[in-house]
Amino acid sequence: MFSLTVVELLSHHALVLCTAARVLRYFFVPPTSLDAMTMRSPTVRHRRLGRKLRRLREAAGLIPEAAATQLGWSRPKVNRIENARIATSPTDVADACDLYGADSATKASLIQLCKDASQRGWWTAYSDVFTGSYVGMETESSCIRTWQPLLVPGLLQTEAYTRELFRHGLPDLSESELDRRVSARMARKLALMNDSAPTLHTVIDEAVLRRSSAPGVMVQQIDAILDLTGQDNIVIQVLPYLTGLHRGLEGAFSILEFTEPTDPDVGYVEGPAGDVYVEAADQVRRLILTFERLAGASLSPKESAAFLVAVRSEHDLP
Repeated sequence: MFSLTVVELLSHHALVLCTAARVLRYFFVPPTSLDAMTMRSPTVRHRRLGRKLRRLREAAGLIPEAAATQLGWSRPKVNRIENARIATSPTDVADACDLYGADSATKASLIQLCKDASQRGWWTAYSDVFTGSYVGMETESSCIRTWQPLLVPGLLQTEAYTRELFRHGLPDLSESELDRRVSARMARKLALMNDSAPTLHTVIDEAVLRRSSAPGVMVQQIDAILDLTGQDNIVIQVLPYLTGLHRGLEGAFSILEFTEPTDPDVGYVEGPAGDVYVEAADQVRRLILTFERLAGASLSPKESAAFLVAVRSEHDLP
C-alpha cells in the first residue's frame, strides 16, 4: 500500500512539474518554430498581411492577449505577426480569420497573401549584399522618388560607374566581393525594364554630373542617363548650382509608393551609420514636400536632358 502511495505521489509531482514547465515556456521561453522565424527584411506583402490581420482583430473587439489565448499562441506572436516581425503560415492565418469572424472571401485572400509573401524574391540571392528590406520594398513599389546630391542614383548607374564607386568607397573589398556588389546593383536595374516597372522620378544635383571619375566613365554614365530619359516611366531632373541653398542640403533620400491603397508610403535614408526607414505619416509627408520643392526648383525634364548633353561635352573622352 505504501509503495502505491509513493507511485501516486511521484506521478502527481511529475504532472505538476510538467504543467509548470509548459506555463514557463509559454510565457518566458523564446517562441519556437514559426515564432522564431524573425525576418531581417519583411516584404511589403508581410506588412500588408499584418495590417489586415490587426484590423480584423480590432473589428472583432479582441486585444492581442485575448486573441493569443484563444488561438493557443504565445503572447508576443500576435504582435510580431501584425508588425511583420516574424513570418507566419497559411494555417495560422486561417485560424486567425476564423477567430476574428472574417468572411470566406477575406479568409481566402489573406491565405493567398500569406503564400505570396513567403515566396523568395530575386534579391534574396544577394542577401550578403542587400542586408535590409529596402530592395524588396523597392521591387514591389509603384512609384520611386529619389533625391541624390552626391551620386548618380543606383537605379541609373552603369556597371563602370558602380565599380568605380565601390573601388573608392570600399577600398578593402576583394575583386570577388567587388564583382558581387556590382552584379547585385545591376540586377536592381532590371526592375525598371519589365512590364510592371515602377515609375521613377529622380532629382540629381549638378555636382553629381560634374564630379570626375576614371577616363570615359562619366561620359558613358551620362549617355546611359540620356537613354533612360526616353522611357515613359522615368523622369529625370537636374538641380543646377544657380538654385543656391535649398531644402535638400541635409542629404539623399527616397520615397516609395505602392499600388495597394492600404500600403502607406515609406521614406528611406541611407547613411554611413546605417539605413533609416521613415514610416510615420507626418515625417513621410515632410519628405514628399521636400522632394516636391526640389523638383520645382530643378530644370524641367527637357531642360535637364539638354543640360546633360552640355555637361557630357565637358568630360574628357577615353
